[in-house]
Amino acid sequence: MPSTSPQSIFISGVKDIFPLVVAAMPFGLVFGAMGHAQGLADWVILSISIFVFAGASQFIAITMLATGAALPVIVLTVFIVNLRHMLYSVSLIPIVQGLTQKWRWPMAFALTDETFAVVYNKMSLSGTHQHLPIYYLGSAVFMYLNWILCTWIGILLGSQLPSLTSFGLDIAMVVAFIGIVVPNLKLPSHWLCAITAAACGLLTYQWPHQTGLLISSLLAIVVGVLAENRLVKKSPAEGDSHE
Repeated sequence: MPSTSPQSIFISGVKDIFPLVVAAMPFGLVFGAMGHAQGLADWVILSISIFVFAGASQFIAITMLATGAALPVIVLTVFIVNLRHMLYSVSLIPIVQGLTQKWRWPMAFALTDETFAVVYNKMSLSGTHQHLPIYYLGSAVFMYLNWILCTWIGILLGSQLPSLTSFGLDIAMVVAFIGIVVPNLKLPSHWLCAITAAACGLLTYQWPHQTGLLISSLLAIVVGVLAENRLVKKSPAEGDSHE
């Protein structure tokens, strides 16, 4: 990072997540419009974005709310779908291990796929984790405010354009993540992890409440870790054979 002032680091996080914020805008609009189409009160839809802030899980939540599902069932379902964030948290331990709870609680709440992707990429490129918490907040706060704003706009548009949810705007998020992930597939273990995730994602696409997403993520991680460990063990052996 060229400058170490808190303001410049915060702004750096904002700038780096900007492309993903743009990609998330249609997703937020569709969520607001879908909530309106489900017949939920506007304040309920907006409150979900403010207090849950969980992207795809919010779509599951409003669908279950509209069908009259019990609150404990909704909470449990959203919790299961968001278990992937535990995997994200493990990867971000170097950033938060020296921080107090005052930092950890808001960072945990604001953790999203987009913020993780941007911060983990920065963590991989940076030689120090000293300023990453501020960078993290810059990206997370920008995404959070954008999500709330887009939800509100989606609610307004939903009353004017009832067919907004059928436009397929949420494909923008998929394209954005492909642009982030593919350039970082540099090792065989990375490719094996990605191929496993893609294959399992297709096979489990029809599973209820996106549970296939969790299974695919876990299996892909296991395959990637096993492949990485095998490569690490194989390298010294090859080195010895050359000697």
